[in-house]
Amino acid sequence: MQTIFVEANGLRFEVLEEGSGDRLALCLHGFPEHGYSWRHQLPLLARLGYRAWAPNLRGYGNSSRPPLVSDYRMDALLGDVAGLIDASGAREVVLIAHDWGGAIAWMFAIRRIRPLTRLIVMNLPHPARFDEGLRTWAQFKRSWYIFFFQIPWLPEFLFGARRARAIGDVFRNMAIDKSRFTEADLEIYRANAAAPGALTAMINYYRAALRGGGVPEMREGWPTVETPTLMIWGEEDTALGKELTFGTDRFVSNLTLRYVPRCSHWVQQEQPEIVNGLMEAWLTGQPVPEVRVEHRLVPAAAE
Repeated sequence: MQTIFVEANGLRFEVLEEGSGDRLALCLHGFPEHGYSWRHQLPLLARLGYRAWAPNLRGYGNSSRPPLVSDYRMDALLGDVAGLIDASGAREVVLIAHDWGGAIAWMFAIRRIRPLTRLIVMNLPHPARFDEGLRTWAQFKRSWYIFFFQIPWLPEFLFGARRARAIGDVFRNMAIDKSRFTEADLEIYRANAAAPGALTAMINYYRAALRGGGVPEMREGWPTVETPTLMIWGEEDTALGKELTFGTDRFVSNLTLRYVPRCSHWVQQEQPEIVNGLMEAWLTGQPVPEVRVEHRLVPAAAE
């Protein structure tokens, strides 16, 4: 795995890369993460013949950090993904995403901004289901932080205190298997958030979303996602309820949905062996196994 820099959409992106060729697996991280969150998946994707890219999204790591809230609106984020794909020169693209990256990936596929051969989304619901979920008290309570992030400077102050100690706590506290997040892992996330201006940029994703720069209203209904889609969901997600996955097949024509029991929101980091097994089966056209409570893979029921 190496770090490269890619010019795209008028910005400079720091990208973790493994593998080569013209089949691109583009992995989009979430909040408050980093391209490092795909450390367990990049070797798998390279072995399967992909050039695997895990960029730090705008505002993260050593990628460009635009200063305005409006710089983090959804249209700009979609432009970044399109620019990265164009810069890669790939003939085939698999888009893989988690959390905020998942929000971007869903909209990228819905709008069909660039052709995708496959889509993998982890622990982020289809935007229609998230909108429906926010109308329930249960999910509204889980999403309290979105509204807290609208306050000027205070979130940055609290999360940035003691060299962004709270950022490391977010991972360790939410995780079911806390051993998956070593001090070395957490230090990468803390250092990422402690860089000058980084926390403001990271939180500006949420500010832009609630100031007219989020998912646009689909007045004529949601276009069906035609891209074959694998959805992987850690069942013990305290930020996003499992029920948000129910009914996703109303919006996706070719959906495979697998749950990972006893696993938190950080699914690909906390249970990488399970996630990688699901991804490999699906990407190679094999039956995608179910996951039992004891974390054994078993043959899938007929889709």
